[in-house]
Amino acid sequence: QVQLVESGGGLVQPGGSLRLSCAASGSIFSTHAMGWYRQAPGKSRELVATVSNQGSTNYPGSVKGRFTISRDNAKNTVALQMNSLKPEDTAVYYCNVLTLPQFPWGQGTQVTVSS
Repeated sequence: QVQLVESGGGLVQPGGSLRLSCAASGSIFSTHAMGWYRQAPGKSRELVATVSNQGSTNYPGSVKGRFTISRDNAKNTVALQMNSLKPEDTAVYYCNVLTLPQFPWGQGTQVTVSS
C-alpha cells in the first residue's frame, strides 16, 4: 500500500515562505500526475497546484505567482515552494495523485500564516 508523507509546514508570518515536501513509499511519481491540496478549517479540500508526468505545472486558484510545484521522480518526492504567504493560506496541506482512484491520504502538514 502506498503511503504519502507530507512535511515542512509550520508557523510563518504574512509575507514569509515555506517549502513543503511529499514523499511516497512506492515509485508512483513517475507514472502519475501529482497535486498539492489543502483544507482549511470548516472548508472542503481544494486543489492548489498540479504537476504532470512531464513536469508541466498548473495552479487553479489564488496561489498562482506565489506557489511553485516541482517533482523529483528519482527521489519519489514532490515539493511545494510557497512564497508571499497570506493568512488565507492557513490550512493542512496534502499531496496525492490527480486521477482516481487516489491513494490513501497522509496526515498532511499544517501551515499557519499569522503575525
